[in-house]
Amino acid sequence: MIRIGITGHRNLDPDVIGAVAGLVKAQLEPYGCEMVGLSCLADGADAVFAEAVVTAGAPLEAIIPAAGYREALPAEHHPVYDHLLEQAVLVHELPHRESAPRAHMAAGRLLVEQCDHLVAVWDGEPARGPGGTADVVAYARALDRPVTVLWPEGAKR
Repeated sequence: MIRIGITGHRNLDPDVIGAVAGLVKAQLEPYGCEMVGLSCLADGADAVFAEAVVTAGAPLEAIIPAAGYREALPAEHHPVYDHLLEQAVLVHELPHRESAPRAHMAAGRLLVEQCDHLVAVWDGEPARGPGGTADVVAYARALDRPVTVLWPEGAKR
């Protein structure tokens, strides 16, 4: 069984989210329920990926960067986050208190270390802050972890 992790952008426009959902679904489809998905469940790419994993009937593992993580996510995302967290068969909780870049990078590192393949919903631009998508991709590549980059053609952040 392959373990697939997700890293990707948050705060995406609805049209970009729709396109990302299609790309993620197509990427995961060959694995069906023969995969384990790993996600931090944030709004954007993480949640789209986690929903695709659950829909495929595959196990979902959640990685929670910090005790204050949920509260730091947009309030409108809380119901989605809570639902996906309930679906997780395993939850990895990091010891950080604050949902800050250091905690996010630690979660990204753990996710990469726990997966066999990383899917990155990434526009190819540098991270906007420490622990961003580009940093997680760089870490995966440093460990020679296979990375598949998905980004809708012509999409903007």
